[in-house]
Amino acid sequence: AMRRLSIIDIQGGSQPLFNEDKTVALIINGEIYNYIELRDELKAKGRAFATGSDCETVVHAYEEYGDAFIDHLRGMFAFCLYDGKKGIVILGRDRLGEKPLYLYEDGGSLAFSSEMKSLITLIPKGQKKPNHDALYAYFHYQYIPDPLTAISGVRKLPPATVLKIDLRDFSQSEKRY
Repeated sequence: AMRRLSIIDIQGGSQPLFNEDKTVALIINGEIYNYIELRDELKAKGRAFATGSDCETVVHAYEEYGDAFIDHLRGMFAFCLYDGKKGIVILGRDRLGEKPLYLYEDGGSLAFSSEMKSLITLIPKGQKKPNHDALYAYFHYQYIPDPLTAISGVRKLPPATVLKIDLRDFSQSEKRY
């Protein structure tokens, strides 16, 4: 499920956003600041845009630049990109970590959200416990550093990080950019 705060292309920028043949899909929380320049660059390379959304540039940048697409994005964002041809999912977060991306893994499944409250509902009763390391860090630093969260079993994807999941064998690789 996904809800969007519409600012750019209010009428046409509904998510998920797709590439031309709908083999790449994107949900994203945030804003791509350099979308005008990036859109012009991608259009010059033959990419066709279906919306005026700043975030659609992420889909076409992925198609054009592969894994290096993230290096072309300037903004604040947390996203999930699905590539149906390759059978992969890529979760990513902006360089400064302005937009959070929380992860919860349980029994071979992975759930993610830009708000922790939606993930807490997935934790079985009796297993919701505070993360004592995170609480100690909060009292010491007055904030909880990534990847810790206040709830055990839930973590944040660190800033400037992408998590790639191969859906064929559910292997994961996490990389800072």
